Amino acid sequence: MAHAAAEQHRLATVVQSWLGRPVLVIGDAMLDDWRFADSERLCREAPAPVLTLRRRISAAGGAANTAVNVAALGGRAVLVAPVGADAAGDEVHDCLDRAGVWDRTVNEPGRPTPVKRRMLAGNQILLREDSGDPEDALTADGVARLLTALDCATEELRAASGGVQPTLVVCDYGLGALPAPVRAWLIAARDRYATVALDAHDLADWHGLAPTVVTPSFAEATRLLARAGTTGGRGPGRPGGPGGDARGTGVHGSGIPNDLHLDHPDHDPADGPSELTVGAAPGGAGSRDGTAASAPAGDPGSRDTAAAGAVGTASEAGSRTAGAPRGEPVPGEDRVAMTGDGLSVTGTGVTVSTGAGEGVDRAVLAESRLAELRAHTGADVVAVTLDTEGAIVGGPEGTSRRSHSTPVPASHAVGAGDVYLAAMTLALAAEAPLPIAAQLAQLAATITVSETGTCVCRREDLLGALGDQPATDARPGLVEPDELAEIVAGHREAGRSVVFTNGCFDVLHPGHVRYLEQARALGDLLVVAVNSDDSVRRLKGADRPVNPVEDRVTLLAALSCVDHVVVFEEDSPAGLIGLIRPDVYVKGGDYPPELVPEAPLVRRLGGQVRTLGYVPDRSTSAIIDRIRAHHRSAAGPPTGEGTPAAGTVPSTPS
Repeated sequence: MAHAAAEQHRLATVVQSWLGRPVLVIGDAMLDDWRFADSERLCREAPAPVLTLRRRISAAGGAANTAVNVAALGGRAVLVAPVGADAAGDEVHDCLDRAGVWDRTVNEPGRPTPVKRRMLAGNQILLREDSGDPEDALTADGVARLLTALDCATEELRAASGGVQPTLVVCDYGLGALPAPVRAWLIAARDRYATVALDAHDLADWHGLAPTVVTPSFAEATRLLARAGTTGGRGPGRPGGPGGDARGTGVHGSGIPNDLHLDHPDHDPADGPSELTVGAAPGGAGSRDGTAASAPAGDPGSRDTAAAGAVGTASEAGSRTAGAPRGEPVPGEDRVAMTGDGLSVTGTGVTVSTGAGEGVDRAVLAESRLAELRAHTGADVVAVTLDTEGAIVGGPEGTSRRSHSTPVPASHAVGAGDVYLAAMTLALAAEAPLPIAAQLAQLAATITVSETGTCVCRREDLLGALGDQPATDARPGLVEPDELAEIVAGHREAGRSVVFTNGCFDVLHPGHVRYLEQARALGDLLVVAVNSDDSVRRLKGADRPVNPVEDRVTLLAALSCVDHVVVFEEDSPAGLIGLIRPDVYVKGGDYPPELVPEAPLVRRLGGQVRTLGYVPDRSTSAIIDRIRAHHRSAAGPPTGEGTPAAGTVPSTPS
């Protein structure tokens, strides 16, 4: 028990240490659209269910979800990605805003935002519709603006972090967000980033990046090794290379065959697309003309969910094309089948075994090829994710670590790979030992798959799983200033960040709730300071507040996003700011932080200032005006009344 407690404390310490780490995410951003329906009958036209839509949820996907997870886990996340000037793009912006991600995306008119629409009934995914054509390449102007945004975001993060080199996460899912000029820029600018994580559908496109960590799925790792065999180069496990035997049999000392030889055409480009399919072995049931029958084997932007079967990879001549999203076959491509032992890949479009993949231990195969994967990617760390089977992680010292996961329905695991990538990156950026980084990444991914939807792991959930989260039922609502200072000091000693905001909150409405949820996402603890009744009267007029401070405090303290509420008598919260020294001070308004009156004080105390936009048509004053207007219209104007009542409150947010 003591050992387990000590281990959990070590893990929690790492989670605390990555708080505020600057992380720049670049890549293919998309929107996940979830549509939940009921189905009680089949239609007459076809054996298909009749669906009645009940609710819809939208979430950030791909690189956007990786950035959301970085922010949710406590990092300082910035996203640079092309996003369409369309409704789906607007929803992506909203998702980033709610999560506290610094949105540095670049609008690309005429290029739609990729969307994955999933229709479910009874938590079972019935169909998925993908929109957004990867053939819609970025314009030259779009590439130039993306590079400018990338350069500016890098410097912005560095400046906001006191000169600390930011971490870079590259999410390349083959949807066109990272064309050759952007890849070349990132490779040339590698030294500007302390830690670099790469999650790419086609790892061969990133030769020269020298990432700190790569996180390929089993399918992507197999594809890279298959393509590496076409180069004729020698690497670990190749005949005559380190790990190979003198006779060129390519057998490890453990007896595991690892020779990999593919005869692709000479004109096969180094950066061509390479897709993988999982299905029946060529020549078996469902085959046609000696080629493999294929079935989709995964979900672009998530980990490959390959089942045991024949594994194929292929590359078409020509430049990096629109191919299908990663893990999904492109019609007409040649296929490469895995041999029945599951430990070697051979032959271009040639049937190897009708029992291909049966009984394959993917973890054993991945572990046997870690050295080769490190050599081919130039990465210090390789983490091969095996979806329901966990992951195999290997580092420069040559040892490997296996982590395990609990099988869940596919609808629960969408985005779990993004969670794994975010947690692994933050842990390595915090200089955690590899075994601890691997354990935290797997734990973060595992605790997010309890329900249907795109996975996001919050820092408090991860700490709670490690037994390092204070009990929520012990949280006091209204506190006195001196008591608050003591509470905040305890949280800060534990490494938690404090977010502070203030206002009258006279008539609580949806705009307030959304604003407070966004503020809470910027740190670990949200403190709301509320103006007293006298203070509100001085600021708003004699007819305010509508609700006394006792009622206003009770409603605010009942919100799950609010940790503590404190009342102040002054017109300015400067005294409270000096007392608790918040890490982040938040104000509502569509103006730059520099115009916030308290900004100089906050920054002098070492904090940062953030402004969050108001929700349109949602303000206390507007609600009060509507109530008064309704009352006047119901009662009828008094005789001689020709002007508005003198006490009418101007419609300004409050």
